[in-house]
Amino acid sequence: KGVNMAGWRVGLAVALAGCSAMAWAAPADAPNSAFTGGDLFNLSRASDVQISPDGRQVAYVRLTGDIMTDRAQPSIWLVEVASGRQQPLVAGGSSPRWSPDGGRIAYVAAADGGAQLFIRWLASGASAKITGLPDSPGSIAWSPDGRRIAYVMTIPDDGLALGKAPARPEGAKWAEPLQILDKVTYRTDEGGYVKPGWDHIFLVDADGGAPRQMTFGAWHDGGPLAWTPDGRSILFSAVRKGDWQRVPLDSDIIALDVASGTLTPLTHRNGPDQRPAVSPDGRMVAFTGFDDVGKAFDQGHVYVMNRDGGGVRQVAPGFDRGVDHVEWAHDGRALIVGYEDDGGKKVARMGLDGRVTPLAATVVGSDLDRPYVAGDFSLSRTGVVAFTTGDPSHPADVAVASGGATRRLTRLNDDFLAAKRLGTVRPLSVRAPDGGKVPAWLMLPPTYAEGSRVPLILEIHGGPYAAYGPSFASDDQLYAAAGYAVLYTNPRGSTGYGEAFAEAIDKTYPGSDYADLMAAVDAAVASGVADPDNLFVTGGSGGGILTAWIVGTTDRFKAAAAQKPVINWTSMALTADGPLVFGPYWMGKLPWDDQASYWARSPLSLVGRMKTPTLVVVGSQDYRTPVSESEQLYTALQLKGVPTALVKVPGASHHGLAERPSQSAAKAAAIIAWFDKYRKR
Repeated sequence: KGVNMAGWRVGLAVALAGCSAMAWAAPADAPNSAFTGGDLFNLSRASDVQISPDGRQVAYVRLTGDIMTDRAQPSIWLVEVASGRQQPLVAGGSSPRWSPDGGRIAYVAAADGGAQLFIRWLASGASAKITGLPDSPGSIAWSPDGRRIAYVMTIPDDGLALGKAPARPEGAKWAEPLQILDKVTYRTDEGGYVKPGWDHIFLVDADGGAPRQMTFGAWHDGGPLAWTPDGRSILFSAVRKGDWQRVPLDSDIIALDVASGTLTPLTHRNGPDQRPAVSPDGRMVAFTGFDDVGKAFDQGHVYVMNRDGGGVRQVAPGFDRGVDHVEWAHDGRALIVGYEDDGGKKVARMGLDGRVTPLAATVVGSDLDRPYVAGDFSLSRTGVVAFTTGDPSHPADVAVASGGATRRLTRLNDDFLAAKRLGTVRPLSVRAPDGGKVPAWLMLPPTYAEGSRVPLILEIHGGPYAAYGPSFASDDQLYAAAGYAVLYTNPRGSTGYGEAFAEAIDKTYPGSDYADLMAAVDAAVASGVADPDNLFVTGGSGGGILTAWIVGTTDRFKAAAAQKPVINWTSMALTADGPLVFGPYWMGKLPWDDQASYWARSPLSLVGRMKTPTLVVVGSQDYRTPVSESEQLYTALQLKGVPTALVKVPGASHHGLAERPSQSAAKAAAIIAWFDKYRKR
C-alpha cells in the first residue's frame, strides 16, 4: 500500500504539471514575454523548399500550429527570390514539385477520402486533380518533357491466409478477423503494423488520365526517382534479390525502361546504393552508398558510374563526411551535395576531381522540439540553391545561396518571437579525459545574470548516430524559461565529425559515451554557469538509454527523465522495428549467441545501483524503442523503491512524441515539474 500511495502522489504531481501546461487558455492581463507551451501553437516553419528551374521563385511547405486541431497544418507558399514577396498557393498541400518549364507545380493534397496528385497552373491559378488513387502517391518526379509524372504508391496485397473463419450470419456483429503476420519487420514506427502490399512505380499523364503501373512483383521499389534526360528510363533504388527482407542494407540502383518495363540493375555490391541522379547529358549517374561490412554506422559516400553501370568510382574519397543528398550541377562537371559537418548541415559543390567548395553553411531542419542537425536543399538550373535556415532563436525559414552569398527570404516568426525573451546559446569548450574534443553548447535562461550559477539540465541527443547543433529547440527554450541552463553535446558516436568519431562507440555503446558526457557537465560547472548541487539529466531514444546508464553509474544528478529509452537490449532487439539491424549490426551477434554482452550493455543491469528519482516518458505507439522498454525501467525502479513515475503520450510514435503541440508542451511541463520537485532552492 505504501508503494501504491507513493506512486499515486507522484502521478498527481505529473498530472498537475500537465494542467499547468494548458494554462495558456486562460485570459491574460498583460503580455507574457516568457516562452510558454502555448507558444508552440503560434510558431510556423518552412520545409520541403523547391526552387523553380529558372531560380526566380521558391515553393515551400509552411507548417503552422493550429490550436483547434492540435497539429501543424501544411500549406504551400511561393516566395520570389529577388523581392522576397510571398503568396499562398495551396491550403493543405504538400510535396510541391516544379514542372521542367516552371509553369506548373505538382503537389499532393487530401481529396476523395485520401491523398491525391494535383497540378497547379501558375499563369491561370487553376488547379486540377489528376489521380483517383487508393493510396498516397510519393516520390513525385516529372518527366523531362513535362508530359508525365512518375510516383511511388503501395499496392495492397491479400497477405498470408491460414484457414478460414465460419460464415458470418447477415447482420451479426463479430470480432475483428485474425491478424496474421509473416514478415521479419512487421511494424514500423512511421506507419504502425505493416499492411500487406508492395511499393511500386507508376506513371500518369500530367494532364490527367488513368495511371500505368510500371513495376511489379513481391518487391518494394523506392524513391527518389530519377529520369534520364531523354525520358526513356527512370532510375530508382530497391532490394530485388533473394530473400529481400533479410538484407535491407543491400539495395541496388535499378534502371526502368519506360517503353518496355524492363529492369536492369546497375550496381551489384554488398551495401546500400541510393539516391540516383543522372547527369545533364545523360552519360553518367551519381549516387550515394557504402560497402556493408557489418558496422553499426557507415558514412554515405558519393559515387559516379557510366549510364550502363560500368566505371564505378568514388568521388572525393578523402572527404570524411557523410553525404545524404546529391544533385548534378547544370554544367555536368560537378555535383551539389548535402552533408553534416561540425554540428550543422551544409551544401557544397563537389567537383568530379574531388575538390569540395562550400555553398551554404546554415541549413537546418523543420522539427521544433530538439536541435537536431537536419535539412535539405534544391537546386535550380541557374545554380541557385534553396534551403531552410535558422538559428537558436528562429525556427526554419527559406533561404537561397548564390554567388558565394546567402540570403534569407522569409521571416516567419520574427514578429511573434520579438516579443519573447528566449534563452541564448553559447559554445562550450570541452575536453574528454582522453584529450578528445567534445562539441557542446550551453543555453542560458533568459533571466541569466552573468557570474551567477543556475540549475543545469544535461539534454542528450538520440540516434546515437545523429547530432545536435545551434538551432531552435522548443524543449530547451521551455527548460530555459523555467530557470534552467541546458547543456547539449555531441559525444563520440555523433555524426558530422568524420567516420572515426562516429565509429568510436561501435559495439560498446552506451557505456563508451559516459566519459564524454561527464566531461561536458564538468566543463559547464567549471564555466561558472552550472550549479554543481543542482544537476539534472534527460534525453530521448539514444539519449534515454544514456540517461538510464548515467543514473546507474553516478548519483551526482538530483533527478532524471529517461524519454523513450532502451533498457534491455535483448527485448529491444526482438521487439523493435529494426530486428535486422539492432542485433546483427549494433550488438554484433544475436541475443542467444552472446547474452553476456547484451546484458553488460543494458541499463537494466545497473538498476541495483540506481538511487536518482527518475521519470520515464514514452509514446504509447512507439515501435522503435517499444513501450515495454520504458515499462521495464519503471517497474524495476518501483520494485527497488526509487522515486519514479511513468508518463505515456497517447497515440504518439517514437518520432511523433512531440508532434502534437499540446502533448509536446505537456511533456516538457511534466519533466520541468519532476525536476522542480527535486531542485535545491
